[in-house]
Amino acid sequence: MSSPPFPRPIETRSRFAGLLAATAVGVYLLVIVGATTSLTNAVTACTSWPVCAPPTNPLSQTELAIAWGHRIAAVLVGLLLIGTTLVAAIGDATQRVRYALYAAVALYPVQVAVGAATATMGPQALIPGLHLTIGVTIFAFVVLALAWDLEVTTGSSDDRMEPPEPIDTGDAPPRQLPDGGLARVRLTAYAYFKMMKPRLMWLLCLVAAAGMALAAGPDLEASTIVATLGGGVLAIGASGTFNHVLERDVDQQMSRTADRPLATDLIPVRNALLFGLFLTAASMTVFLSINVLAAALGLVAILFYSVVYTLLLKPNTVQNTVIGGFAGALPALIGWAAVTNEIGVPALALAGLIFLWTPAHFYNLALAYQDDYARGGFPMMPVVRGETVTRKHILYYIGATLVGAVALVWLTDLGALYSVTVVCFGGLFLWFAVDLHFEQTERAAFRAFHASNAFLGAVLVAILVDALVAVGA
Repeated sequence: MSSPPFPRPIETRSRFAGLLAATAVGVYLLVIVGATTSLTNAVTACTSWPVCAPPTNPLSQTELAIAWGHRIAAVLVGLLLIGTTLVAAIGDATQRVRYALYAAVALYPVQVAVGAATATMGPQALIPGLHLTIGVTIFAFVVLALAWDLEVTTGSSDDRMEPPEPIDTGDAPPRQLPDGGLARVRLTAYAYFKMMKPRLMWLLCLVAAAGMALAAGPDLEASTIVATLGGGVLAIGASGTFNHVLERDVDQQMSRTADRPLATDLIPVRNALLFGLFLTAASMTVFLSINVLAAALGLVAILFYSVVYTLLLKPNTVQNTVIGGFAGALPALIGWAAVTNEIGVPALALAGLIFLWTPAHFYNLALAYQDDYARGGFPMMPVVRGETVTRKHILYYIGATLVGAVALVWLTDLGALYSVTVVCFGGLFLWFAVDLHFEQTERAAFRAFHASNAFLGAVLVAILVDALVAVGA
């Protein structure tokens, strides 16, 4: 009987992956607390090290508790990191995994020393952002160790898929339209609504709302909200309609899109084009009632998704999802511009967060529908590079997304609610991504996909509450 690959109590490879994931979340918790202004101010209330002196002001008891909590957590996370590294060194971890953990352990005392200097001498005594940069680097090494370990444990050297059989559409019966006039009107109206891709609207509107909230805070006006979200819905509808028009032939070859209105000739192409142009004009009219910059960004969003992504990126490059994330990031800039008539650094940070999240989100869907994308001739990551590489890149981009969330909180006044939400839902997202490596089924891919939606939705809501309510209070 062979001995287990890792020492007790870990023993199995799945438990070791869980240990790596827990270590990553622990390190990340320390990083985001250090970047959160309201919590950082509390931590700096303790100007001695390693222990905190009793406060002279009774109102500082809460700040003292936070400072002690941060330092105790740093000790516990440090022990967890050392323990994980020892398990990797003794067990059957690859050399890459070991070296990544060695680097993280080597940097940890440096991080502690910088934190001690910051507490005793003040944040201005050192290079601004040094403490945060080291913490992010440690986190990156742990995420790399996790991704590389799972690649070896659960992956294959060449798992690119074989060309799937085309779907049989030759004997499909013609669409039967309802006899009643009202039923036909309902069917046609729903077809036009479906072309607007309504499933995308709630999340993209939340992105724009978060951009507005970051820019205006509690002073955000209802008229700005209504106009920005109204113009955004129309712009999303226009982009979706043009996408349906341009992909109507390919949609017929894919089972998940074969029932789209233009793929089934329910809506004539000319009518769909006119509808898309109408939505574009309506969107520009609404955006222009706010300012020219918001309208220009809205037009860029429509053109980028309809032309650049649909015609140039999606059918031609495996990086289509990565570059295409720019389309989903634009609502953050539109929301900020609607309030300020400019593009600010926090808006760019929020857009960057969305951009980094997009591959971690969409690659799960690409895994679930890889046969369909292959039939359509789209070079999605699982089709071109295989499932192993795709799952590894999901972890890479989850790590990058979480770093982007740290950058956002560091550049803004977002507080504890945002940080707690990012840690909790980020940990959940990471857990389902790890589970996807072991289960490797369509169901697991959809679980990770929905976890990514939950993560971004919760983070955006936390931004709204923090910016509109908590900051205002």
